[in-house]
Amino acid sequence: MAVEIQVEPLGDHEHLVRVREGAAEAETRIRVTDGVLDLPQITGADETRIVHETVAFLVERQPVIDIPPMIDLDDLADAYGAPYLEDLGRRLTAR
Repeated sequence: MAVEIQVEPLGDHEHLVRVREGAAEAETRIRVTDGVLDLPQITGADETRIVHETVAFLVERQPVIDIPPMIDLDDLADAYGAPYLEDLGRRLTAR
């Protein structure tokens, strides 16, 4: 089933994200942090794209309804570690 991800920049490195997969929907606020933006594989990437690819990473690993209402990318990087950061780097260079 296709997943719809809509990212709305709110300013000051914050984004509102709406995710839909079939009947399941979630809304989350994501804060893009300098710790992630400064990583070599991420530097220079568009924030909206970072957020979109981060949510795509998450929905591959958990149901949409389990996406938390607020996500800080430093916390996410700490929780998932190198697999998240390496996957994000690949996703950002793939397109």
